[in-house]
Amino acid sequence: MKIPPVKGTRDFYPPDMAVRNWIIDGWKKVSVRNGFEEYDGPIFEYLKMFQIKSGDEIVEQLFSLQDRGGRDLALRPEITPTLARMVNQRINSLPKPIKWFSVPRLFRAERPQKGRLREFFQWNIDIIGVDGVLADAEVIFTTVDYLREVGLTQRDIRVKLSSRKLLASALQNIGVPEGQLDSLYALLDKYSKMPGDTFEKTLVERVPDSGIATKIMDFMNATRLSEVPEIVGTNAEIEDAIKELALLEVLLTQMGVWRYCDFYPSIVRGLAYYTGVVFEVDELMGELRAICGGGRYDKLLCDFGGPDVPATGMGMGDCVLEILLKERGLLDKNLSKPQLDYFVACVDEKFFQKAIEITMKLRSADRAANFSYKPVGLSKQLKQASAQNAKKCIIVGEEFKNNRLVVKDMSIGEQELVGYDEFWSRLKA
Repeated sequence: MKIPPVKGTRDFYPPDMAVRNWIIDGWKKVSVRNGFEEYDGPIFEYLKMFQIKSGDEIVEQLFSLQDRGGRDLALRPEITPTLARMVNQRINSLPKPIKWFSVPRLFRAERPQKGRLREFFQWNIDIIGVDGVLADAEVIFTTVDYLREVGLTQRDIRVKLSSRKLLASALQNIGVPEGQLDSLYALLDKYSKMPGDTFEKTLVERVPDSGIATKIMDFMNATRLSEVPEIVGTNAEIEDAIKELALLEVLLTQMGVWRYCDFYPSIVRGLAYYTGVVFEVDELMGELRAICGGGRYDKLLCDFGGPDVPATGMGMGDCVLEILLKERGLLDKNLSKPQLDYFVACVDEKFFQKAIEITMKLRSADRAANFSYKPVGLSKQLKQASAQNAKKCIIVGEEFKNNRLVVKDMSIGEQELVGYDEFWSRLKA
């Protein structure tokens, strides 16, 4: 009986693994050069940890289980609560600011579709202990830094910026009760994902006051910060949020990435813990889900029993990113084929053991080397060397009786006789 993989998961055959490693290696490289240190946590946590502050959508998508002691656990659907728990455990001994990154394997029990799977990898970067939009700007810069690194340009992507602080203050200023904000956020987060007529109809059902509903729509459709006070009025919090976003534009301009960015008040972010600047990166064709998203979550450590410490971060999954890179032809352009330094062939079965010995000696000298498991004809072995993308092929034959090897350059087809001891001296040099 053939058992297929679970729907929404992936088998990583060697070519798929090469793509996965290239993406993750890029995430790690960019994180380190931007000053982040790597961390990780357990693949499952107590269920209640994700129920505290992850938002209704994620809680509904949990893979939960009970261990033998009857404890309720869940496979991690995100890693930010784990980060909060880990930081809280050592908050007094960790040097500030905390700049960490992680590439966890995550799990969500949702309906698989294009760019959305039940199991995926996600790049997370977080800055904890810095109050103010400079840290938000650095998170956004690091995000764009990676996307530029893999070849995406202003013609491919857009960073859409908004503020949960601005949204909350605007909604309250036009008459939405504070107790209704969280449920309204969940709807507003679907603004770009629903047909316009459907969204407006749902909004009117949720907000019966037509005047308030109209102002919400006008706010969501604004394209400039200067329009916000005209639509929703102003107060101290609205003014403060507008100043933060204006300063963020100045900082991102100084960092050289503002040309990738725009103000989009319709960006809400569904997670319940965001408190300030929020952003998403979309591809400009609009055919895929957001490539990534993030924002400020100043209350999360406090919600998990820790001190009131400011924090901001970003998460980027590999599924949408991989689809986008394939569609733009950037995977084929950037992925290098696996390559051997040497393939060791023998012209006759009597030299087979010597070929194995030389291969192992090469590997011990930190060279990628391989050989044929069967002493087949030399032409077949040379085809194997070519198929495995070997730079050079060492041919062990009659010349070895005189302590010499044939070394063939596979790229140009030329070969030379090299003394056995001389070959190893060259290699060492």
